[in-house]
Amino acid sequence: QVQLVEFGGGLVQPGGSLRLSCAASGNVFRIQNMGWYRQAPGNRRELVASVTSDGSANYADSVKGRFTISRDNAENTVSLQMNSLKPEDTAVYYCYGDITAKFYTSRDTYWGQGTQVTVSS
Repeated sequence: QVQLVEFGGGLVQPGGSLRLSCAASGNVFRIQNMGWYRQAPGNRRELVASVTSDGSANYADSVKGRFTISRDNAENTVSLQMNSLKPEDTAVYYCYGDITAKFYTSRDTYWGQGTQVTVSS
């Protein structure tokens, strides 16, 4: 099977920086889109950033200019560099990948376990 594991959550002060990473492992044949969602208590789930297999990125308006998404196709990883963090960035962050598994012809969406990001003084 395919599994996505997240790293890098934690507690930071407003204005600080944090980097999240997500690694896909298992029977991976090809990864198309990858990205990050987040959800805070009482709020709807929000797509933060996504990146295609050829490196085309898209960002939510609330994080443009502050966050940068990148991927390493050789290692099947996607990262989110978060700068100038604000308290409203506090949420659980989930990575996802649209992945075709080995010996299959169609792709499916896989999810990371979620990691807590807290921005507070």
